[in-house]
Amino acid sequence: MARHLITSAIPYINGIKHLGNLVGSQLPADLFARYQRERGHEVLFLCATDEHGTPAELAAAKAGKPVAEYCTEMHEVQARIADGFGLSFDHFGRSSSPENHKLTQHFAKVLDEAGLIREVSETQMYSKADGRFLPDRYIEGTCPNCGFESARGDQCDNCTKQLDPVELINPRSTISGSTDLEMRETKHLYLRQSAMKDELEKWIDTREGWPVLTTSIAKKWLNDGDGLQDRGITRDLDWGIPVQRGDEPWPGMEGKVFYVWFDAPIEYIACAQEWVNAGKGDDWARWWRTDKGADDVSYTQFMGKDNVPFHTLSFPATILGSGEPWKLVDYIKSFNYLNYDGGQFSTSRGRGVFMDQALSILPADYWRWWLLSHAPETSDAEFTWENFQLNVNKDLADVLGNFVSRVTKFCRSKFGETVPEGGAWGPQEQAVIEELSRRVRSYEGHMDAIEVRKSAAELRAIWVAGNEYLQEAAPWATFKENPERAAAQIRFALNLIPLYATLSAPFIPFTAQKMLDAMGVAGQWPGDVAQALERMPAGHGFAVPDNLFAKISDDQREDWHSRFAGVRD
Repeated sequence: MARHLITSAIPYINGIKHLGNLVGSQLPADLFARYQRERGHEVLFLCATDEHGTPAELAAAKAGKPVAEYCTEMHEVQARIADGFGLSFDHFGRSSSPENHKLTQHFAKVLDEAGLIREVSETQMYSKADGRFLPDRYIEGTCPNCGFESARGDQCDNCTKQLDPVELINPRSTISGSTDLEMRETKHLYLRQSAMKDELEKWIDTREGWPVLTTSIAKKWLNDGDGLQDRGITRDLDWGIPVQRGDEPWPGMEGKVFYVWFDAPIEYIACAQEWVNAGKGDDWARWWRTDKGADDVSYTQFMGKDNVPFHTLSFPATILGSGEPWKLVDYIKSFNYLNYDGGQFSTSRGRGVFMDQALSILPADYWRWWLLSHAPETSDAEFTWENFQLNVNKDLADVLGNFVSRVTKFCRSKFGETVPEGGAWGPQEQAVIEELSRRVRSYEGHMDAIEVRKSAAELRAIWVAGNEYLQEAAPWATFKENPERAAAQIRFALNLIPLYATLSAPFIPFTAQKMLDAMGVAGQWPGDVAQALERMPAGHGFAVPDNLFAKISDDQREDWHSRFAGVRD
């Protein structure tokens, strides 16, 4: 039995996330976690809310609430929505937890003792209109490298170049829009990433089979321009983890907090401690400390491409620089962006479908299937209502749902709600068994390699094989001439249903459970397909399930297209 530690990029606390956020980290991570559990492996799947920094402060101010209260409420909202989508986290933590406070301050201490933190007197952007220093992400301007007009103060999302706010052309505050900015002196702590460049590069080179998207971004940050730069790990903010050296004060850093991108990845570890302290687990160290048994853990991270630099460089620099036996990531599965109907998702413009809205109009499995089967693995993908309708109706309703409905209803009408006796499987059934045996092994290979779209395509082909068998066997015609042969055909087709449910559970868990419940069996991963197709012997009772998937009508599609179009320029 293998052990899999799985983490999803932790979402910001400020609001409900859209479908692009979901498919870029949490949903494929859940797919992998569910699959590994189905295969009988031990899994610890962790996620949390990212609660520090200016985004939380601004969102709380807009909501008219104290920031701590706002974060507590939004954590509950995000946890509830995640549960609605069937995201099977072993623990959904909070970066504001006491465990993360203590662990972040510990890392700062050991990194300082290792000579990897330096104090810098610097000037930073100060907005007179806002009465505050502006974090890099809250300064926008034109990128000096590519000319993109909405580059942030820390990075250009268009060309991914790492920036300093003073490099921006025509900078402005994203809080107030004010251009009345000036540089003022302040002191901050920097993580000396540059001192670890060679070690980080060597470590990245030892990672096997990483996606090209992941390695290309990491290498670009390592070698672009002047190479890997030291990075500030403190900010002039009120909300966050106070800057301390472990339990001791840090002279000169009074009133400052750690930068959100320093403490947020550390929450992955703290989340496991929260999991234990919540009574859900009994030993977090065996997952995270190589001196406590974590050396045999396979650690996989899931994230959008914008998070890759921090997870391939900054967080590993923290772990490696500590000199302590922490578990490092083995594989980073990164994703491109999901766009919405010819443009981008936009919270401010109400453009696109957000997670709560999605669940209000259709069950989670509709969304899970479409998003995962269109995951933006090798390039950006696009959501359109036409494509969504087409794929839901074709894949879920016409292929899978129709198969289950036809088989169970025909059996009920001719043989009752028990698996019929009579007949033996012949060449038709053997041919399907051979095809499914090949396809199941191929499906496993794609899932093991976290090839999401290929896995979905193979799963659909497995569903199609059952429909093609049903069409060719035509038990409704066979029954007229040879009821015993028809019984064998239906017995074979009925046994495909729990097989399909088990294989489909990582993608569409709610529907898979309905299928298993109706058949009166538990999910069991097929080692041998032929044996798996004998789980329900003659006489085994079953129920005809309700229609698994309703088709999306043209009227629904047009209504949703209009409702979620948002405000256009």
